[in-house]
Amino acid sequence: MSHRILVVDDEPDITALVAYHLARAGYRVSTAANGTDALRSAREERPDVIILDLMLPGLSGYEVLAELRRRPESRDTGVIMLTARREEPDRIKGLTLGADDYLTKPFSPAELVLRVQAVLRRLTAPAVAGGSMLVVGPMTIDRSATRVTVDGKEVILTASEYKLLVTLVERRGRVQARSQLLETVLEAQPDIQTRTIDMHVVRLRNKLGEVGKLIETVRGFGYRFAAAEPTAKKK
Repeated sequence: MSHRILVVDDEPDITALVAYHLARAGYRVSTAANGTDALRSAREERPDVIILDLMLPGLSGYEVLAELRRRPESRDTGVIMLTARREEPDRIKGLTLGADDYLTKPFSPAELVLRVQAVLRRLTAPAVAGGSMLVVGPMTIDRSATRVTVDGKEVILTASEYKLLVTLVERRGRVQARSQLLETVLEAQPDIQTRTIDMHVVRLRNKLGEVGKLIETVRGFGYRFAAAEPTAKKK
């Protein structure tokens, strides 16, 4: 069965254009024109990816995204922000709230379809269960033993470096804002020494060697672990 995509936009022409190209690519498409309907459709239809405009009547796209990430049934749903708002703070806010991608209007429908495909590839990668080993190329993360090896050699990491690595790999392909990493990895307030995370990333890259190059800097936003697909192996 093909993947279901929910398109949320209050401009009928944009909605029709996006829906046409997605349906032509083989996806099942539904639409919503406001935030309230979008949340209801997300709950009832369980779409695989939501294409979400920021400027909606009633609930804003930011509010819809925040609610989607709060709900268990949509916490891991792919979300691509599609908006006319190009300013860096808008992109940072959307990505920090949990968007998987951010595309500005005017846009190429063909590019949007490719971005949907990329998000779906990341979301359908093998899930990692607790107590399993996460393997990315020559690197193995043994979560049950809190141990990392590269080419069979153990890499000695601090607790913060290990947690940072696991967080980035588990969320591979998704941009993680510095403030978000501070809260989830270092358990610090997002407005305190945000650049502290940069030092941890530098040290982590150095310790991982060639694998460290998969930790990409996304200028103005934060970091992303490249979408080289990890695999999960049961012990």
